[in-house]
Amino acid sequence: MTSQTPVAEPAPDRIETAAPRTGLRGHPWLTLFSVALGVMMVALDGTIVAIANPAIQRDLGASLADVQWITNGYLLALAVSLITAGKLGDRFGHRQTFLIGIVGFALASAAIGFSTTVPLVIAFRVLQGLFGALLMPAALGLLRATFPAERLNMAIGIWGMVIGASTAAGPIVGGLLVEHVNWQSVFFINVPVGAAALALGLVILVDHRAPNAPRTFDIPGIVLLSSAMFFLVWALIKAPEWGWGDGVTLFFLATAVGAFIAFAVWETRVREPLIPLRMFRSVPLSAGTVLMVLMAFAFMGGIFFVTFYLQNVHGMSPVDSGLHLLPLTGMMIVASPVAGALITKVGPRVPLVGGMAFTAAASFGLATLERDSGSGVMSLWFALLGLGLAPVMVGATDVIVGNAPLELSGVAGGLQQAAMQVGGSLGTAVLGATMAARVDGELPGNWADAQLPPVTPEQMARMSEAVEVGIAPVPDGTPPQIAETITGVAHDTFVSGMGFSFTVAGGVAVLAVFVALLTRRGENAEAGVPGAHI
Repeated sequence: MTSQTPVAEPAPDRIETAAPRTGLRGHPWLTLFSVALGVMMVALDGTIVAIANPAIQRDLGASLADVQWITNGYLLALAVSLITAGKLGDRFGHRQTFLIGIVGFALASAAIGFSTTVPLVIAFRVLQGLFGALLMPAALGLLRATFPAERLNMAIGIWGMVIGASTAAGPIVGGLLVEHVNWQSVFFINVPVGAAALALGLVILVDHRAPNAPRTFDIPGIVLLSSAMFFLVWALIKAPEWGWGDGVTLFFLATAVGAFIAFAVWETRVREPLIPLRMFRSVPLSAGTVLMVLMAFAFMGGIFFVTFYLQNVHGMSPVDSGLHLLPLTGMMIVASPVAGALITKVGPRVPLVGGMAFTAAASFGLATLERDSGSGVMSLWFALLGLGLAPVMVGATDVIVGNAPLELSGVAGGLQQAAMQVGGSLGTAVLGATMAARVDGELPGNWADAQLPPVTPEQMARMSEAVEVGIAPVPDGTPPQIAETITGVAHDTFVSGMGFSFTVAGGVAVLAVFVALLTRRGENAEAGVPGAHI
């Protein structure tokens, strides 16, 4: 990767990336608007589909395992493909991969809407994940190449704001569409959004490629890394069902470790590796990647139980529960651009440390919620969590992308997204296991203390599964007084498990505070500066 011969764009175009353009094509803020529209489509889909799953299950006669595959197929395809998709952008141009991702994601969404069987829905969800993987790293690569260093943090802040807003809108929009139209409309909505993003992209986006961009593909590296990510994420998804000590779980985890080791060894021997390991000589880049994993662990793992708490314990509708989460996402929307401006002035270290400290405090606060906690208390902790997450989303992304050379900006973007996926999967799996352990340990005693009729171990195991998601296992025909007692026991036990899970999430956030101390401003953040290597 030492050649100074441009792959596609002439040198003057690369020099122009360091200053704003005056026309529509390649204008930094219009570029941000264009890529944000495409990213919004993917972020919205991440939460909107969860609301549609029950309707899909009823309409297509799907089993619980089928519904899980509708989500897991998308997650696996996304996690496995992100870094390779980033490399495709570095090789062929981020504009091309971004536009292909938009078209493919929109068409796959339409195909899901027209599907009449569960296997077709799952297959097109996998395609959605593959095309979504093209979009996310390419968006960061385009921002990195288009914005001058002094405005990159602000751009990433607004990019994070769009993701937060889209994630927040998912349950609300999904609930309205499923309730008033049908579940197919949840997927059809991506078609007009994708068409608008494509039209803007064709007019506004400019292809940027570094002079020493990769010219070959590391096929063995792609196979090894994809296999490692698949085995790891699949083990994390299935561990709550199989058990962490089960032989199958341990086999998948061991295979993932073996594949990662083989990948690392191979990358030291190939001329143009998929991920040059020299990237990780940068302590800030490595710290930013670990920080992204820990942040996603604490956030996604902890917040996983909040929807069950709102809907199954407080009895809210999906739309109402989405509205109750607005303090969280609203604060992320407001704080993300502010965090970008602050990071530009003082660097990422102080905002990242403060953000993870706020995240830890919010997690410990959420651990104190009771079965009948009011909206005011919930809103306080949700808002504090959003205030903590915003600088971490912006700062960690800037640290990872800004400390990678320009020709590897796509790989860095893929690394950032992959870290989030792994962290989220790990958090959901581990905190799910802590919830299950707490419920299994407390439910029998709480059941007996309430002087409820004795049950067999098999019945208690089935009830524990229901309580783990906040559902009260009240049999049909149960007298109202006993039903009320069972509901109280179930909800108190669930809230105890949720509190313990948030306590663990808070501990992880405290660990992330110390990791944040290792970060600093990107060494190669100035786009368009030739020879910016690690």
